[in-house]
Amino acid sequence: MKAVYLEEGAVNKGDITLKPIMDVIETEVYYNTTEEDKFEHIGDAEVVFSNKVIFDEETFKKCPNLKYIGVCATGYNVIDIEAAKRHGVTVTNVPAYSTDAVAQLTWGFIIELVNHISVHNKSIHEGDWCKSEIFCYWLDKVTELSGKTLGVIGYGNIGRKVTDIALIFGMKVLVYTAHPDKYEAKENMKFVSKDEVFKNADIITLHCPMNDETKGMICKENIEKMKDGIYIVNVSRGGLVNEQDLADALKSGKVAGAAADVVSVEPIKEDNPLLGAPNMILTPHIGWASVEARERLIQAVADNLKAYLNGEKLNVL
Repeated sequence: MKAVYLEEGAVNKGDITLKPIMDVIETEVYYNTTEEDKFEHIGDAEVVFSNKVIFDEETFKKCPNLKYIGVCATGYNVIDIEAAKRHGVTVTNVPAYSTDAVAQLTWGFIIELVNHISVHNKSIHEGDWCKSEIFCYWLDKVTELSGKTLGVIGYGNIGRKVTDIALIFGMKVLVYTAHPDKYEAKENMKFVSKDEVFKNADIITLHCPMNDETKGMICKENIEKMKDGIYIVNVSRGGLVNEQDLADALKSGKVAGAAADVVSVEPIKEDNPLLGAPNMILTPHIGWASVEARERLIQAVADNLKAYLNGEKLNVL
């Protein structure tokens, strides 16, 4: 079987290896694949490993040899699953490999928002502490997390991990999930409606999939329901946020600060309204990118394919 890996550059900067996959099947590797060259790169391959390349009806028609797509991620919105079924293509993904890494970035964002670590570090390196008349100073309000209320939207693996850490900080947690009946509440944590999260949280963090219900949920109408000085963190999908509305709320001060690892179009466009918005922290979709998470990802991709070749089902969508 011919196999191709379409986007090594998205997962490997020379610090991990694709050997687990190569041990299962000999694979031609491309650093990146775009819409312009994807048909050339896929060619007559039967097995494809991909992340963000679009596989729609046209792709399946033009690549009739395709039998298997190993999505090198948890999300698979770029794959038309119904079209894959019609063309007899098996699609797998990798759930839960990046839970710890994304939860860690979430808390990195939150702590930066309430402690302003980078602001003070920059000030010191510019000589401000050397010139200070007293032994300390602060440039923005430093806020304790203990006793504050965290609103968690989405209660999958990452949402649950973030909640557990919040409880260790001594926070109260309000969780919105579409399926609260699947879980048990804990001390200082309860399941509530989305509106109750918006109205009562001091910090809101997003960990839900994007669908018709959640798309654009962080918008002017819902921001107006929130407390003045709310903090908002998005490590899920850029489309959950109306970016112009969030930028406007940051400028007005209604939102005291926000952080996002994802935006609506990636890589980010020069006209994205969040660029240059006050108190807006942005990272380039790196929540999943710890060395450990990427190693787990590649091993799981290899395991998925091995199961498929053995006539078994593992993480089949």
